[in-house]
Amino acid sequence: MTFQQLDMDDSNPELCALICERIATSPQQRITFAEYMNLALYHPELGYYNIDRPSIGKQGDFITSSDWGADFAEVLAQQFVEMREILGKPQNFAIVEMGAGRGNFAENLLQYLQRQHPDLFKTLTYIIVEISPILQAQQRQVLGEFDCVKWCKWDEIVDNSIVGCFFSNELVDAFPVHQFILEQGQIKEIYITAETPKSQLKDINFFEVVGEVSTPKIAEYFELLGVDLSASVYGDGYRSEVNLAALDWMSTVARKLQRGYLLTVDYGHPAHRYYNPRRREGTLQCYYLHRYHNNPYINVGRQDVTAHVNFTALEKQGELCGLDAVGFTQQALFLMALGLGDRLAALSTSVSDVATLLRRREALHRAIDPMGLGGFGVLVQSKGLRDGEKGGILKGLRVPD
Repeated sequence: MTFQQLDMDDSNPELCALICERIATSPQQRITFAEYMNLALYHPELGYYNIDRPSIGKQGDFITSSDWGADFAEVLAQQFVEMREILGKPQNFAIVEMGAGRGNFAENLLQYLQRQHPDLFKTLTYIIVEISPILQAQQRQVLGEFDCVKWCKWDEIVDNSIVGCFFSNELVDAFPVHQFILEQGQIKEIYITAETPKSQLKDINFFEVVGEVSTPKIAEYFELLGVDLSASVYGDGYRSEVNLAALDWMSTVARKLQRGYLLTVDYGHPAHRYYNPRRREGTLQCYYLHRYHNNPYINVGRQDVTAHVNFTALEKQGELCGLDAVGFTQQALFLMALGLGDRLAALSTSVSDVATLLRRREALHRAIDPMGLGGFGVLVQSKGLRDGEKGGILKGLRVPD
């Protein structure tokens, strides 16, 4: 595989040295790509998400739907309201946001619920699960006015305790993935090793080697999906990713949820598209200063590294964990069904300032652009719904008129 090169390499030399040390002390002096990606993104002091540098927003490396204004949160609020109604308006309704970024979505959602749905707001507990201390500090600053917000680690949420909805937006794509390649019809794993001229840490080079798979869970993953990579249509050199961390995450969420929903928004594909034989180099991509490329071995610790989400894997794992598939759609259709189209139509009469009007219109169009955010997948799963609560179609999953 040929990796793109940028004009310069902005790698963190201290993190590179740490990864080299991990490689040197590992069996066969190599680590899985999942371990490499985990260190690059989540090392407690040096990882991309744990350094005091903007990663999200116009000053960072990428922009999410929440960065384009309050409309995304306000439209999704309609879905949370309906979910609460279906659950019988419980007195303790919880929204658990996993990976809350800078807190923009939560702020916009809570302000809207406070204004428009005070009955829900009064009963709401808003829990944030955030592993980055840097982002958590930003969230606490943004959300300090809301008494209903609390931050929890997974082990602080009691099993089978949450009645409400677990929500994530662009979370699963950042989970560390294993990479594999096909050789003579067999799945081989891609490992990372390094040339380590210890006197010149800035010259460290990471490179790939191929070996036997590190865990039988990789083969089990494809059995779960019903994907046969030994078929001749794939051919030698086909490479892609396996997100085992997403399966563990799904198991955790299902264990914590007593009754309600899991709403996952992210970019990705069903399995038959994810592992299409023509997608021969996988989906891994990197974001650095709003430029994207495919080279995870530069800008180490200072760029985002992601892989598309396999929504079929989330559905299948959810079923094994007691979750029911409610529906899967595109973000554009989901938001239109929740009223985003009505917001677009009302802009010209509700906003008088031309500059504001153009900004709002651009934000709404970006949210439904099928070549961008609008093409994201939206997966809804449920647990513990009573027979009378399962019958209707959620508003966001209805076909817009």
